Amino acid sequence: MDGGAIPRGGGREAIAAAAREVFHERGYHGASIRDIAGRAGLSLSALYYWHPSKQDLLAALIEEHTLEYFRRCDEALADIPLTDSTARLAALVRATVVYRVEQQVESNISAREWRNLEAGQGERLEGLRTKASTIWADIVDEGVRLGTFRCPHPADARRAAQAACNAIAQWYRPDGTLSAEDLVERYTLIVMRIVDAEPA
Repeated sequence: MDGGAIPRGGGREAIAAAAREVFHERGYHGASIRDIAGRAGLSLSALYYWHPSKQDLLAALIEEHTLEYFRRCDEALADIPLTDSTARLAALVRATVVYRVEQQVESNISAREWRNLEAGQGERLEGLRTKASTIWADIVDEGVRLGTFRCPHPADARRAAQAACNAIAQWYRPDGTLSAEDLVERYTLIVMRIVDAEPA
């Protein structure tokens, strides 16, 4: 990127795309509303029409990215019976790993910049973090209840599995030797070991 304005579509989409780039390159505190407006090819007044502050823009990005992750998880789990815990956990691992690879910038912004949300925005979005953990916990807990997963500490197993998959966004290199499918295969095995899944 040359840091100049990039032709884009509508105002909201242009601002979101520019904000992702600038927050990724400079971090929340290093970015300015003027930087983002310039990258989007818009005036400051046009940006303020959509977002009254940089804080509002950050919160909107995090919310948008998280809701897209939930959409993918819901889609992946939609046709799998609640009693098939192994298949549901494998589908969740796949959805998470692929999302972290395909939406790497968005994932890192959400993880890194959450601490910069001010109290009001942080409280408003806290339910999203809870829901993300609940998606994993519900599957692990049901697997333990059914005897499919034999881990003695389900909450710890859930945290370890979720954290391992989420961390992919921090180190993955698109030009490296591992594809998304490679990671799905590896992390499915890792997560199944963490929950001590019953052998097929």
